[in-house]
Amino acid sequence: MHHQYLKRLPVAVLLSFCVSAIAAASEGGSQNPIESGTFTNAIATVITFGIVVLVLGKLVWPHVLKALKDRENFIRESLESAKRDREEAEKRLKEYQAQIANARQEATAIVEEGRRDSEVLRRKTADDAKKEADAIMVRAKREIGIARDTAVMDLYSVSGRLAADLAGKILKKELDASAHDRLIQESIDQISKLESRN
Repeated sequence: MHHQYLKRLPVAVLLSFCVSAIAAASEGGSQNPIESGTFTNAIATVITFGIVVLVLGKLVWPHVLKALKDRENFIRESLESAKRDREEAEKRLKEYQAQIANARQEATAIVEEGRRDSEVLRRKTADDAKKEADAIMVRAKREIGIARDTAVMDLYSVSGRLAADLAGKILKKELDASAHDRLIQESIDQISKLESRN
């Protein structure tokens, strides 16, 4: 890069010399610039300028250009890194959103399955309770029927014994109205006693 500055140095020196000569001519009027000493000053200025340009071109400008180039590279790398980070963040955000959507679907499916299982369990429990109640009713009816049949049989047995006793008593003695009432009362008492025993 500094070679370009060295190539431009002669042009800069010539331009500087011309400017100095024109300035000296305008200041001195008709005097010769060489005789007036302005030419020497112009040469010194051009040489000083050339040295400054040469020193800047050799020592300063490479470091300045390198620093600018490093800065440009750093900015470019930072922008590329930021772009990569943003793309990675967008990619992860999409992955997280997909995972959240999947988790919501799974949670909804689990809740729906739990609701179905709960409904099946409720129906099964209701059916089991109905079957148990029906079985209890059948058993109770059977037990009531057995108890009724037993009571009827006992009643027939008691009635038969009472009738036999009553007939025997009637045959043994002739009853008047008061004896007949007393006999009926005794029969009722005997039935009450038998019922209390059973």
